[in-house]
Amino acid sequence: MSNELVPTSKPWGMAWEKFFYFFMGLRKGEIRKQVAALKKNYPDDDAAQLARRCVGSQVPLSIVGAALIQAPKLIPVTAPPVLKLMGIATGTSLMIRLNMTLLMQIALLYGYDLDDRARLKELMTIIAASGAAGGATLLPQLSALTPTYKAVAGGAAIAMISQTLGEAAIAYYGAGAEQSELADA
Repeated sequence: MSNELVPTSKPWGMAWEKFFYFFMGLRKGEIRKQVAALKKNYPDDDAAQLARRCVGSQVPLSIVGAALIQAPKLIPVTAPPVLKLMGIATGTSLMIRLNMTLLMQIALLYGYDLDDRARLKELMTIIAASGAAGGATLLPQLSALTPTYKAVAGGAAIAMISQTLGEAAIAYYGAGAEQSELADA
């Protein structure tokens, strides 16, 4: 019986790894340092408690990402569309990186190897979910709210989606860790 959460029967080339760890700016060494510091600062916490600390610390950062996505909508209509698109692209890419880092932190807290190719498939899922989250921030634009309230609603949507992704990762990796412990017993 395999303990692998995501089957890796398809070969994943170096190009994918470089995309995630170079182009997207994920630094496995930094993630390992962050997790080690977290474990050192909270030695009595289990993996789930530490993971929830990671999720909780991301909420303010998610709001910053949402602000970058929402800020262009507050620019006067006379501003060039490229300026508005830059804010949306910047905010969305920030959210993708934050969510990918969160996923890797949680995986590491549950004892998963960051160098395992299964993490690449999991990161692809985060990119899709973060793209959907970026789209969700645009939903308030369809309402009759003032621009300020639309921005607040979009920020709340991003924070909620990041929280949900974190909780899903805790459930996902927690279930795999429990399966592994049962197999070892």
